[in-house]
Amino acid sequence: MAKEYPIYCGGEWRTGGKPLEIKNPFNDEVVGTTSYATGQDLEDAIERAETVFCNGGQIPAYERAGYLTKIADQMHARRDELAGLITAEAGKPLRDSRVEVDRGVFTMRLAAEEAQRMTGEQIPLDLMPASQGRFGITRKVPIGPIAGISPFNFPLNLALHKLGPALASGNPLILKPPTRDPLTMLAVAEMVHEAGVPAGMVSIMPMDRDLGDKLVTDERFKLLTFTGSPDVGWDMKSRAGKKKVVLELGGNAGVIVDRDANLDFAVGRILTGSFAYAGQVCISVQRAYIHRDVFDTVVDGLIEAAGNVKMGDPADETTELGPMIDEKAVARIHEWVQAAESEGATVHSGGKPDGRFYPPTILSGVSRDSFVCTREAFAPIVILFPFDDWSAGLDQINDSVFGLQAGVFTDKLEHALMAFDKLDVGGVILNDIPTYRIDHMPYGGVKDSGLSREGLRYAIDDMTETRLLVINRP
Repeated sequence: MAKEYPIYCGGEWRTGGKPLEIKNPFNDEVVGTTSYATGQDLEDAIERAETVFCNGGQIPAYERAGYLTKIADQMHARRDELAGLITAEAGKPLRDSRVEVDRGVFTMRLAAEEAQRMTGEQIPLDLMPASQGRFGITRKVPIGPIAGISPFNFPLNLALHKLGPALASGNPLILKPPTRDPLTMLAVAEMVHEAGVPAGMVSIMPMDRDLGDKLVTDERFKLLTFTGSPDVGWDMKSRAGKKKVVLELGGNAGVIVDRDANLDFAVGRILTGSFAYAGQVCISVQRAYIHRDVFDTVVDGLIEAAGNVKMGDPADETTELGPMIDEKAVARIHEWVQAAESEGATVHSGGKPDGRFYPPTILSGVSRDSFVCTREAFAPIVILFPFDDWSAGLDQINDSVFGLQAGVFTDKLEHALMAFDKLDVGGVILNDIPTYRIDHMPYGGVKDSGLSREGLRYAIDDMTETRLLVINRP
């Protein structure tokens, strides 16, 4: 019998809302059951968040760090359980799920450290004669209840990038986990509870769309942090009112390969960046620009390597590419590939769905106006373009409404610095793929890819206000 996971409402376990059954994307087996939060659940969670924030004052740094460390320790101890749960409800290959849990532990340990590093500064104010004898002191103060909405593709770690900095900075968080795979964070809620986090500081509750919309519009929230699709995110921002908004949205990340780059290394990394977790990563490699002198070599290498990618049961230790999240996602990307092919594109590998699987797909000759090039594919697909001039190749990467991260393979310092100067993205990854991320770095995009940055210290900047004390010594 599948395990039932109650929702976590401000320190209290609850059941009774509309049932929510979670199925394995690979075989449709029931993984577990939970329920949607009700309107009363959300109201209670908000009231408890306001109460603990207003009445509790600033939770001491050692306590915040202690809670986060306990949660990290429990996650580490339950690593296999959490990895298995991610694989079962998200269809992520088990080896990748283990990596996600390890990153989650790292994220929470970093959050514990950041809780102890929320320092202010001393500012000299005697810059004019009238201010002689004065100086200022600043400190970071929490802003109040935070609403968080996290996506299905990293059901643990992307949610922890909201939970970790919120707890580190002393802010209550109400988190809406993804409807497709909420059980992982409900398991984490058990750890939050066991760590002794004060009631009201954390609520983790699946919500239907109508109820979740109140996270956007309710003025009692001081910040909305959302990771998901661009259309949804920008619409939320337009309706969020006066609250701060942090958006981590989509992309169609580009990579550029110079003729002097280490081609074997570049091919291996592009393969990983294009097809890991069936391409369902917002910094997945979608467009690759390759110098014409080495274009055929790189194309041949990618085709050969793609043919060796093992698809299958994500619970199998040897599986590299599992199913997409649902049939709708498969149908969408196949429609885009077919459209590109009808416009003259060449399909070098893949391009034909197999149930919920979409095999590693490599295209060239794609029109730059094609959906598969201009939109976020979120699928195991990479489009290859030749270029002749380095500067023009960088321009082609910039020819996108998105700007999350870009990968640059070159051994020329001049070309590397030109890429850093010219690429209109949130992060330039030199001699690696745009899919690279470590959890303490500033992460986020420009243009349609988002607003502000995550990464523990950078997220805390948005979750706090700078308060100034001016001291006069007459």
